[in-house]
Amino acid sequence: MKHASLAVVLFAFLLSPVGLVLAAEDIRQAPSCLHCGMDREAFSHSRMLVTYDDGTGAGTCSIHCLAIELAVNIDKTPASIMVGDFGSKKLIDAEQAFWVIGGKKPGVMSRQAKWAFAEKEAAEAFIKENGGAPATFDEAMKAAYESMHADLKMIRERRQMKKMKGHGH
Repeated sequence: MKHASLAVVLFAFLLSPVGLVLAAEDIRQAPSCLHCGMDREAFSHSRMLVTYDDGTGAGTCSIHCLAIELAVNIDKTPASIMVGDFGSKKLIDAEQAFWVIGGKKPGVMSRQAKWAFAEKEAAEAFIKENGGAPATFDEAMKAAYESMHADLKMIRERRQMKKMKGHGH
């Protein structure tokens, strides 16, 4: 129920003129990723916000965690999927964004990076500097699902190493 009311407030806020200016309000309302607990402000350049047609929704740190969110909620229909623009960190429509898959810049929760840009020129400049390939939102989502097993294995291993270091091993 907490997420349902949060989504309704966020959706209404983001559609208002004030919401368009202060889109980072979603970070205040959902400061950590629903699925992995990561700080959404620290990852505002990759964060995502889904609002379902029933008024519920969720904030995630990345397209990786959005893929988990959409799989877990298979019976819900997304009304809106927003993503942080890589450069400005402002929320933009994920389906209208210019995506880049891969490149030398490390991804968020994934070995293969997936970045969104509001402007095609920004995506092209990123590719020129960092590598990667242009993609659509559907292609980025497909890549997120295809790498899910390897990415989850990597995350578990990293967290286990941190735990071992924390215990003086």
